[in-house]
Amino acid sequence: MAHYQVILSYDGTEFHGFQRQGNERTVQLEVENALRRMGWEGRSILASGRTDTGVHASGQVITFDLNWAHSVETLQRALTAHLPVDIGVKAASVVDETFHPRFDALSRTYRYQIYFQPFRDPLRDRYAWRLWPKPQSGLPHEAAALFMGSHDFRSFGSPMKPGGNTIRVVTGSDWSETPEGWTYEITANAFLYHMVRRIVYMQILTAMQKMAVTDLQKCLEQSTPSLPGMAPANGLVLYSVEYANENGCRKDLENLDKQDNCNETSK
Repeated sequence: MAHYQVILSYDGTEFHGFQRQGNERTVQLEVENALRRMGWEGRSILASGRTDTGVHASGQVITFDLNWAHSVETLQRALTAHLPVDIGVKAASVVDETFHPRFDALSRTYRYQIYFQPFRDPLRDRYAWRLWPKPQSGLPHEAAALFMGSHDFRSFGSPMKPGGNTIRVVTGSDWSETPEGWTYEITANAFLYHMVRRIVYMQILTAMQKMAVTDLQKCLEQSTPSLPGMAPANGLVLYSVEYANENGCRKDLENLDKQDNCNETSK
């Protein structure tokens, strides 16, 4: 029996989120069904976090115990063969049995994609929020900077459990522009339910000059209720999860293939 870590990517369009919900089609349900076809007898896989309905991932981390008599590479191929085409296995490795993909994570990074076009584009709409007209004020860098540091984000999301902690530490928050549109990237130790989509929505309101940056700052600093609404799920991607190994080296899962010798263990 070994403790395996697997990095998943998936198109969230046809899923009711990551977490298993009865017979609803979720990423967790599909992965566990695939593992059972490979002889897995566990009750539940563990994951770095839950993505909502329609949200995508390029760096979701899961773990499970499995009696597997073959190589890790063979495990990756076998799991891929048993999964539907909208879930991919980016990497697989054996990790310390105490490693937990959620509790041992140092940070998570999400990306949100926006494009500007007067008419819908079915080839882009699965993965980006279409807006028109394009805000003339440009990228909302000032608004993005407000979220840096430790804040109570109760105005922008809710904890998974009633009464849970709503303080989060954001270490990265910025926008970039490409010929395809705008991309927002945010990194934090953890996120509240719907937090990223509300943050994106509020920043876009400032870019469209429908809300003052000072009002956004007040929502954040005084934990006052934010305006209703949030960005659509289809533009959001769980991009990566970062861990530290026993030697304290930080490891971005985006570069996992380049750092195979830096095995991840629990903190």
